[in-house]
Amino acid sequence: MAVMNIGKGEEILAGYATAGIPQVGIYKLLVKKKVDGTIEWAHFVERDSGLKEKVMRGTVKSLDELNIVIDAINNNLRNVFGVAMLPAEYEVRTLDGKKISETMH
Repeated sequence: MAVMNIGKGEEILAGYATAGIPQVGIYKLLVKKKVDGTIEWAHFVERDSGLKEKVMRGTVKSLDELNIVIDAINNNLRNVFGVAMLPAEYEVRTLDGKKISETMH
């Protein structure tokens, strides 16, 4: 399942993840900058099986607005699971599974 597609001229800005939560998985957030300058995000949980569920998406106009989204997600994660998302390394792959090394397309 592709959580986020990266189009021509779009740039990956960040990836965030929680520590693994037993019997739940890892909550993740992917962020890209679109050609028009807006910022698109996708938030989801990746189960231990690799299945990605509960995908939520949104678009904001600035990094300040993105920080509000991240703070809201982290507040919920702290209240429910006692964890928060932190910046994380991520891999970009084509739909056929090949790794992409650059973030700009």
